[in-house]
Parts: sequence; structure tokens; C-alpha cells
Amino acid sequence: MPPKPKFTRDEIVQAALTIVSEKGVEALTAKELGDALGASARPIFTVFASMKEVQDAVREAAMRRFESYAEQKLPGMPLFKQIGMQMVLFGAKEPKLYQLLFMQENRCAVSFDDVFGALGPTARTCIGLIRETYGLREAAAQLLFENMWIYTFGVGALCATRVCRFSEEKLGQMLSVEFQAMMLLVKSKAADVPISMRDQKTEYLCQPDAKTQS
Repeated sequence: MPPKPKFTRDEIVQAALTIVSEKGVEALTAKELGDALGASARPIFTVFASMKEVQDAVREAAMRRFESYAEQKLPGMPLFKQIGMQMVLFGAKEPKLYQLLFMQENRCAVSFDDVFGALGPTARTCIGLIRETYGLREAAAQLLFENMWIYTFGVGALCATRVCRFSEEKLGQMLSVEFQAMMLLVKSKAADVPISMRDQKTEYLCQPDAKTQS
């Protein structure tokens, strides 16, 4: 009969999440985690098969924390903008977790499909909010979200790496200006604007008029 686990899975994950939040993912070793639990590394491996499994569980827990953070309400602000604000504020207040979720170097470049899929339900929530609030069709709402996410991610990265900081007032102004510019783009009749960065082959925001085709 296998030994009874000394710690639950959740206890191990929470201890590991604290290490990563304070010191970064590079600090998450079996010894460091065992020390945080007040034990040797052995009890970890009665629950997890490897440290890779621990790291994966920590990433999932970090994403849940981010999603919970993103859902916090900011009075007097449209919900979609709130999520963008909270993403940047998460980068400022939880820089190591922001880096874990959004700034890990890949061995090779991945498609935007992969990036989009890793965002979890937050992405679909945002696109749905944009459609309902601004009366955009799915493709236009997705284009707006993708471009706003890239902009917001960049600002969050600046905060997470301590390159610079923004007040909440300044951040709100920046997001509003970018959003208004993107809204003008997706509502324009420019036939050469692709619907999505994930598929730039055939679809466009609006079909070109026959008389404008060369």
C-alpha cells in the first residue's frame, strides 16, 4: 500500500504558488518547496510524479488567480475596460505571476491561436462583452480584442518588469485612446484590414465593393 500523503495537493500547490509569487518560477525547486512545507522533498512526490507536474499545477493556479483578479469590479467603468485595467494592475502587483503566465520564453515561436487559447475563459468573456456592448459581429469583436490584448499585454509587461509605472488615471486614459482608435478601425470600410491576426488569408472586416477591386 502506498504511503498516505503528508500534504494535500492543494497545500503543495499553494506553497509552490507563494514561492513563485515571491521569487519567480526559477526558485521553484523540490528543496525550496519542501522547506516551505516544513518537510523534506519526499512528501511532494507522493502527490506529484515530478516537479514538471507541480509547475503545471502552479500555472493553472496562477491563471485562476489572474481570472479572479480580472473579474473584480471597478466602479463607473465599462466591464471590458475593467478587465484590461486589471490585467495591467495584476502585472504591477503580481509581477512574478504575470511573468509566469504571459512572459515565459518558448523554445520556438507559437501561433496566435496557441496564445489565444492559453488565455482561458477571459478571452471569450471579453469578446462577448464587446459584441453585446458595441453591436459588433464576432469577427470584428475578435479583431478588436486581439489588438487590445496585445497593447494591454505590453503595458502590463512594462509594469511587471518594473520598467515603468502608470497611475490608474493615466492607465485609464491610455486604454481609452487605444480602444477608440481600434473601434474606428473595425467600424471603417477599409477592405484591406484583415478580420483576425489568426487568419489573414481570406476574411476581411467588410467585403470590398466590386468597383474598388482592381
